[in-house]
Amino acid sequence: MIWLTDNIQFPDYSFASPEGILALGGDLSEERLLHAYKNGIFPWYSEGEPIVWYCPTQRMVLYPSEIKVSKSMRKILRSSTFTITENTCFEKVIYNCKNIDRKDGLGTWITDDMEHAYIKLHKRGVAKSIEVWKYSNNSQNQELVGGLYGIEINGVFCGESMFSKVANASKIAFIHLAKSNKYQLIDCQVYNPHLASLGAKEIERSKFLKILKDQSHYLK
Repeated sequence: MIWLTDNIQFPDYSFASPEGILALGGDLSEERLLHAYKNGIFPWYSEGEPIVWYCPTQRMVLYPSEIKVSKSMRKILRSSTFTITENTCFEKVIYNCKNIDRKDGLGTWITDDMEHAYIKLHKRGVAKSIEVWKYSNNSQNQELVGGLYGIEINGVFCGESMFSKVANASKIAFIHLAKSNKYQLIDCQVYNPHLASLGAKEIERSKFLKILKDQSHYLK
């Protein structure tokens, strides 16, 4: 396994393990993170461990035109139950993604350092969020009930995490992202059956990297 030095360069993709691990160590500086995402690499590790950098051979992605919206979801989207916003409270979104109780019991992979690093990227206009709001019972105030965040690179939205406090909230955020007409591709990183049900699928790493680096398709 290759350990990173102060140099932000990553090893060739051929060094990746079968699980997609490309390198260990380094830091979460803005420059290194931007360099990583531009090359299809992302960090994924737990608190107290060295940073693990991934670039899997199979990439889970969604072509926005292929989003699958069920009849029941279309009904929810037409209702006035939820309000959707973009980039209005990034820090609250990543905080909730980090601290929400997940059904799989696996907890969070968002360390304190990751939280701070992505907030810095948001302040640079690179990290983005989608927020889903709902009026709480007997209140005139809306509560943040779901959302997602990720990195915008060359017309590709590299999704990082999402959360739901009520049923369908993260799904609403994901559908809104797909239908925003801002991105040619949504990167979901690794296989997820929930996202597969919404139309996401796996493609070869080489195909993903070609799309990621082809700025001629950049829609902004």
